Amino acid sequence: MTGSRFSATVLVENSAREGLAAEHGLAFWIETPQGPILFDTGQGTALVNNAGRLNLDLGAAHFLVISHGHYDHTGAADQILARNDKLMAVYHPEVFRERYSVRIDTARPIGIPPACAAALRALPPQRVCASAAPVELVPDVGTTGEIPRGTPYENTGGPFYLDAAGTVPDLIPDDQSIWFLTDKGLVVITGCAHAGLINTVHQARRITGEHRVAGLIGGFHLNAASETRLEETARVLMDWNVGFVMPCHCSGGAATDFMRAALGARVLSPTAGDTIEF
Repeated sequence: MTGSRFSATVLVENSAREGLAAEHGLAFWIETPQGPILFDTGQGTALVNNAGRLNLDLGAAHFLVISHGHYDHTGAADQILARNDKLMAVYHPEVFRERYSVRIDTARPIGIPPACAAALRALPPQRVCASAAPVELVPDVGTTGEIPRGTPYENTGGPFYLDAAGTVPDLIPDDQSIWFLTDKGLVVITGCAHAGLINTVHQARRITGEHRVAGLIGGFHLNAASETRLEETARVLMDWNVGFVMPCHCSGGAATDFMRAALGARVLSPTAGDTIEF
């Protein structure tokens, strides 16, 4: 199979090049032959500033794809929709659920900010694709849709609940990623990979029929991962002979170091302002 060529610019990340804003969040500007795709929006303070400094026209995006309904991935949705009256918003139907992080009996709301949820809900039906199933965005590019949880060692990666009392676990079913078909195999960009990085790639392989994995970019949510999970994740990535691995955002420094020890120079650490060609 012959794939297309793409690029992804890190628009929002926990770290940033000089002159750009950093924040705890993630967003990618993806260039395809058919037009740009915005994947996530960060918390809301960095996206517009960084896009302007990088000369990226947010009004030109054809799609806004939301990886999952957490504030640090959706916090500028209202700002992008105010600047773009044509794009299609693509998200899982569960993305608007009320959500909390509960630690030591302290609950913190972490769902989509109300103004951003309102802006997404106000879109006309023809500009919304709310789907739990995979969605093809343009040729050789699509979403994973809802990801089956098949590995015994992967979990959502944190104390996530649907209630402030911390009694109803949030399995984050809306977690999804974007896959790309290239001539070297699959490239997968994740938001937080709450479904598990390995589960996510398995899903992309099922959808496309492509088993080669050229590269992985994004948040892997391994900052609280057990040693078993880190070992199994690294083992599978080595078995797949992944071309490059670029942990961002919630991946965790210790997990990144662990993967770098296993995979060597294939593990890179992108920052806001970096562009990856694939």
